[in-house]
Amino acid sequence: MLALLMACLLAASNAVASEIVRPVPLKSGIEFSGAEVRALQNDEFANPGMLWVERGRAMWAQPAGAENRSCASCHGDVAGMKGAATRYPKIEGGGLINLEGRIQQCRQTRQNAMPFQYESDDLLGLTALVRMQSRGMSPDVSVDGPAKVYFERGRDRYNRRVGQMNLACSNCHQDNWGKKLGPETVSQGHGNPYPAYRLEWQAMGSLHRRFRSCLSGVRASLLPFGATELLELELYLAWRSGSLPIETPGVRR
Repeated sequence: MLALLMACLLAASNAVASEIVRPVPLKSGIEFSGAEVRALQNDEFANPGMLWVERGRAMWAQPAGAENRSCASCHGDVAGMKGAATRYPKIEGGGLINLEGRIQQCRQTRQNAMPFQYESDDLLGLTALVRMQSRGMSPDVSVDGPAKVYFERGRDRYNRRVGQMNLACSNCHQDNWGKKLGPETVSQGHGNPYPAYRLEWQAMGSLHRRFRSCLSGVRASLLPFGATELLELELYLAWRSGSLPIETPGVRR
């Protein structure tokens, strides 16, 4: 009888988790940050993430690979990329890719150059540069059609308990946002500032790096950068952030 009761409670818990949509009201993580962090993000001269953006800007114009072609050779001024980042992750070439993946695809197929390392300053710089062009715009990802299965898996992963601490993303960022965890306030866990400069890293980092930090925090197995499971989670978070604007390059503690 006890086993049956526990099974029923677990099923009910899973049913509730599957119905979780977006937090109300939606709040960017910068709203949970201190005044100093907010000031850093809002001042382009002080924002350390702009160092990576400028690196990306130089690379945008620099020819590369056997084709000796630059990003600008195809796309022109980077300002023309406004709105492009809002659509990622997306289905392309039969699979789900994010903005980093699209940049890698261009580098390999259009420039005939070696791909970047996933968390390299070069890839972070180009990604931040392109995503910055959509700053102030909201995500516009597709979660229907071919993307639906990835979206559903991302939502399931968001609500699934993992690791030795047996915690899901939703336990912190859906159930307990706004509460204190030590000296910090738990945010809603949106991806809108990434790539972002985190003071704890003393460097720019991707959203996948943040995912991996969380996995490490709950003592779960780490997934590799660019793993399909992380792309699915990224897609779900892009949808979950709703009308929140892109803030790249964000600054977080």
